[in-house]
Amino acid sequence: MPRARYLNKDPRQTAAASEHGSGCFSSFLLPPFAALIIVCLLTVFALNATVPTSALLMNPSAAMTNGASFSAPTPNPGESVVINSNGNSSTPLFEISGSSATDGISPIFTEQIQYWEADIVRWASASSLDPNLVAVVMQVESCGDPRALSRAGAMGLFQVMPFHFHITDNPFNPDTNASRGLDYLARSLETAGGNARLAMAGYNGGLGVIARGEWTWAAETQRYIRYAAPIYEDARNGATTSAALDEWYMNYGASLCRQASKRLGISE
Repeated sequence: MPRARYLNKDPRQTAAASEHGSGCFSSFLLPPFAALIIVCLLTVFALNATVPTSALLMNPSAAMTNGASFSAPTPNPGESVVINSNGNSSTPLFEISGSSATDGISPIFTEQIQYWEADIVRWASASSLDPNLVAVVMQVESCGDPRALSRAGAMGLFQVMPFHFHITDNPFNPDTNASRGLDYLARSLETAGGNARLAMAGYNGGLGVIARGEWTWAAETQRYIRYAAPIYEDARNGATTSAALDEWYMNYGASLCRQASKRLGISE
């Protein structure tokens, strides 16, 4: 930024000016004129040192120059995204953090998931995750059945594979199952750079799928995201119904949710 600069004059030149004049001003006017110049320079310095807030918003480099912090805005849910060379979106479809957590979960989820609402909020808070993201994973994985067991050996509410548990763990204990499953979901979300869609794909297909083109994903993972991503979008956007969840229920979830209802003692 500009600062006032002072020139050290040669005494011989100053003396000559006193004897013969400057050609513009008489010698007795020089001190007041010099003082005026200094005041003007100091005023310019003060104005340059104060950068308006609007300038910081328009010019991030100005904020850096003056010691202020600047954060670029993040995309809102539903914004168009750019597809990069590997087929995945370079801008997060749903970028989330722990601060996005709500007081409860969306009403779009089935009654079996609503049964676990208080626990979902507690588990999400402990894992710094959005409760609605946790609810989506539970919905698609087990529909809230704490004893669910897949043919691949995945267990419990979040269908956690055996190798994620400690030797002393009870995989069907809801708190233990949530702890192990949501730890993996949080790692997947971090690997995906906050992109919840890719994080859910990583949860289902392994963290390695996140960096790969979607056309290389297993059919199961593609089907998983086909339903999970729009369900999560509906939940985040405050929808009261979800066509994607209804379609998932009709095609895959009905028997799973009936089994969960029996396990939880929910009358249909």
